Amino acid sequence: MDVECILKMGPELEDFLQEFSACCGSEIHSHVHTYVSGQVSLIDRKKVEQIALHSMTVPRTLQEFLASYQWDHERMRIRIQQIVARDQSQGNSVGIVDETSFAKKGDKTPGVQRQWCGESGKTDNCVVSVHLSYAHDDFHCLVDEDLYLPESWSADRARCRAARIPDDVVYRPKTEIALEQHQRATENGIVFKWLTFDEWYGAKPAFLETLDSRKQAFVGEIPGNFRVWLDQPRVTDRPWRKKGSRGSGRKTPRLVAGTPQTKKVQECFEQSPVFTEQAWEPWHVKDTQKGPKVVEVKRATVFRKNPDGLPSSANQLLVVRDVNTPQTVKYFLSNSQPKTKTGPLLKVGFSRWRVERCFEDDKSYIGMGEFQGRTYPGFLRHLILSAVSLLFLARMRELFLTQYPELTISQLKQATSALFESLNLTRASAQRVLEAAAFKLQYYQRRNRQARQSHAKTRKRKLSAMGVDMTTINQCCWDTS
Repeated sequence: MDVECILKMGPELEDFLQEFSACCGSEIHSHVHTYVSGQVSLIDRKKVEQIALHSMTVPRTLQEFLASYQWDHERMRIRIQQIVARDQSQGNSVGIVDETSFAKKGDKTPGVQRQWCGESGKTDNCVVSVHLSYAHDDFHCLVDEDLYLPESWSADRARCRAARIPDDVVYRPKTEIALEQHQRATENGIVFKWLTFDEWYGAKPAFLETLDSRKQAFVGEIPGNFRVWLDQPRVTDRPWRKKGSRGSGRKTPRLVAGTPQTKKVQECFEQSPVFTEQAWEPWHVKDTQKGPKVVEVKRATVFRKNPDGLPSSANQLLVVRDVNTPQTVKYFLSNSQPKTKTGPLLKVGFSRWRVERCFEDDKSYIGMGEFQGRTYPGFLRHLILSAVSLLFLARMRELFLTQYPELTISQLKQATSALFESLNLTRASAQRVLEAAAFKLQYYQRRNRQARQSHAKTRKRKLSAMGVDMTTINQCCWDTS
């Protein structure tokens, strides 16, 4: 980035935050500005106290802004979605459902308990939140977030009231939270051509059936014990009653007598001729920082079992393994039409890194995991404001990406910090600060580009030694036909 780009971020931030002015009054909007500015700067710790002191604000004021002040954070969340729908509408958009966790001490943070904590990689004392992200091309951001309230908390309403958790906020499975987020985002104008998720969500037939009912196309990972039919079972509407019985008979529609049992997808892959007699098909899925990612794929049409026991419409089962680790097999299920090409399905299925990158950027550079309050409104407002901050940096990255393709969220933070520092300096001193920042950023971008090119060459040499010809291999791309 050069000095001109860094200076451009100032008015861009002012215009962006003005989009949220209707969510609160002018005084409270100044706290929004303080909070977001602190999150996108280089403050070491993004706790409320550090953000407040950095902006010469009384810490208690900013704490009350999160926990107690009257302003419409729900409207702010809606506004995020409206902005994304307005500015980022693309034909190949992908929604990604996922959750993240925050390790916490004590028992006062809303929703905290011993549960699986992805942040520490073990069962730990933590809080879990469910998120929905939006991605297309080189753009990605978070568009919705909510607290996962464990059953132990939901059953203890006195504890919930102490944390200011409303009575209508109760335990819900994460799949229900994700479905509500999907519905809210679509109601606010966001169009997801595709949706993807990990195998925990993919293992839930009711979740998949609801997406089907919404006509939402998906490609999601499923566990090896997920059960399907390889051949479409017959369904009948003919009533049947045992001879001499006076009951109403079996419910209809129903499977005809003698219908084969479903099989685990792992068994289908290992035993069924449709897979054992099918050759692996190599695909170049994407280019990573470590070089090209190449996988091998087998594919077949299957029918999953819905919660009512009846078969779904035709689904596509993809069995995928990385050529570097062929012993590890992944299973992806899609409700797309059989005629849908394999390339787009792989692009969607391997898009989950986008939400993981959002979590990494939001936690590492913005401070999403730095919340220390004890109230539900404060926690939710912190998550929403963190999404606002991430959206701003994502927009800036998109704005400058053509000129600076190696630009990262971390580098943008360094640029905003230099900009904020220069505002209180003389013109000559400010220019030196901005030029020094621009010099560093250009150096980092050159270094990153060289490292990426080096990694790509090394990976291609290894692939070539394995017999993979990158010039003839199938390339994953969106179907524009």
